[in-house]
Amino acid sequence: MGRTETVEFVNMCMVQNGDKVLVQHRKKKDYSGITFPGGHVEEGESFSEAVIREIREETGLTISAPRLCGIKDWYNNDHRYVVLLYKTEHFTGTLRASNEGEVSWEKIEELPNLPHVAKDMKDMLRVLTEDDLSEFFYYLKDDQWILELK
Repeated sequence: MGRTETVEFVNMCMVQNGDKVLVQHRKKKDYSGITFPGGHVEEGESFSEAVIREIREETGLTISAPRLCGIKDWYNNDHRYVVLLYKTEHFTGTLRASNEGEVSWEKIEELPNLPHVAKDMKDMLRVLTEDDLSEFFYYLKDDQWILELK
């Protein structure tokens, strides 16, 4: 087993405003539904710069002090995907939608019950809110994806 592999880094951020969080109803076919905004880390960009840029591009808000809370990762076809999961309560600006999808503030306790929630949003929310969890890991076993929260 080698010590290097091809990795794609992306980020998501749970922006909190009191008892509400910012969500995006993503339109992309590969990952659609209500989830947190975020996107790809560009070559040479720091992880924190990337999440600040992505939130600004997708929501109109400028966040500050994003805190890395965990990761979501999986390996598929000789390629590892790593989603860096951030949260913050610090933001400025005016909320607006983008071509990625509509955005809205929703009560955090109601997120799991919203219609059209992205398939793994409930577990991702646990990693972002439970102090004893930091990783959301998928792996293939007998052609089935298995989820482990660690």
